[in-house]
Amino acid sequence: MDWRGVRAEVLRRIEARDYPPGGSIPNEADLAAEFGCARATVNRALRELAYAGRIERRRKAGTRVPIAPVRQAILAIPIIRADIAARGLEPGYRLISAALERPDPATRAILEDQPGAEPAAARLWHVVALHTGDGAPFVLEDRWINPDAVPGLGPESFAAISANEWLVAHAGFSSGRIAFGAVSAPAATARLLGCAPAAPLLRLTRTTRSGPRPVTLVRLSYAPGHEIATGF
Repeated sequence: MDWRGVRAEVLRRIEARDYPPGGSIPNEADLAAEFGCARATVNRALRELAYAGRIERRRKAGTRVPIAPVRQAILAIPIIRADIAARGLEPGYRLISAALERPDPATRAILEDQPGAEPAAARLWHVVALHTGDGAPFVLEDRWINPDAVPGLGPESFAAISANEWLVAHAGFSSGRIAFGAVSAPAATARLLGCAPAAPLLRLTRTTRSGPRPVTLVRLSYAPGHEIATGF
């Protein structure tokens, strides 16, 4: 049995409560003898399970099943067009503006507010676009992009596809921050989303960087009634 098979069998036993929460798991030597494999194979399987938060490994204390497993959170940047299509709606996209601009101090502070972050360029690409579903406003994408992190950009880069989709395809990132909050729709945002000024909106703010270099800051303002659902 290879390490993947050992991992799958130990996980099956955890989920079947053969190894109950708070209980111990046999040591590597015993598992290797049971599964007919090398101890190193068992070690690799248990390391993977520990990384995923399904077991706890402590020196001299052995291996146990945690009472409250901690799942690893993995950030994947979603493509807005795909999100709209997954809801059974016809995706639409309209570029409103794309220009090199000097960001306001608050925007720059958010973009660079990460430990060890380098300063972004003096002028950033400011891209604003509206995404629609079946012709109705879905989300307003208001994005700042650091040209030092993504050279060669121009307004034509976002003519056919959104900055969201272009960056997912062309720009890597190593870390980021994400925040959700409720905001009152500013007049310009309300006009684009077809809602009343000051209407409550869900806003997602996300920054990403590649190493110490800031890549992008985006504020996504969703039309009233938007719901985000995810699994765990």
